[in-house]
Amino acid sequence: MPALTSSEILAAVARILILEDRAITFLCTEGEISIRFPKTRRLAEYLSVPHYYVIPVIAALEEDGLVTRTERVGVSTTAQGTAVLFSKILAEYPREVEQILGSDLLGAIRARALD
Repeated sequence: MPALTSSEILAAVARILILEDRAITFLCTEGEISIRFPKTRRLAEYLSVPHYYVIPVIAALEEDGLVTRTERVGVSTTAQGTAVLFSKILAEYPREVEQILGSDLLGAIRARALD
């Protein structure tokens, strides 16, 4: 089985959030907006791979400064990771993300997350 890539994980996260859950969980702080990832076991199941294939890719995303992992909480994007993931979501699912967030909230998050 070929190794997973960061791009494949981010694409799967986007598809799960937008097409399956039809929900995005944001955490807004003074300094950044982060997006909560689905659980790693769910990502593995969605990608039809063993869980232990997903963990090293998440670790690589963390080393690249795109996500943070918190014990018993899960994986969330950093400010840089939010820009990458949200740009991907907007490029691939513009209509769906606007349906989920509405145009006002979408505009506000776009302005803050992508500036």
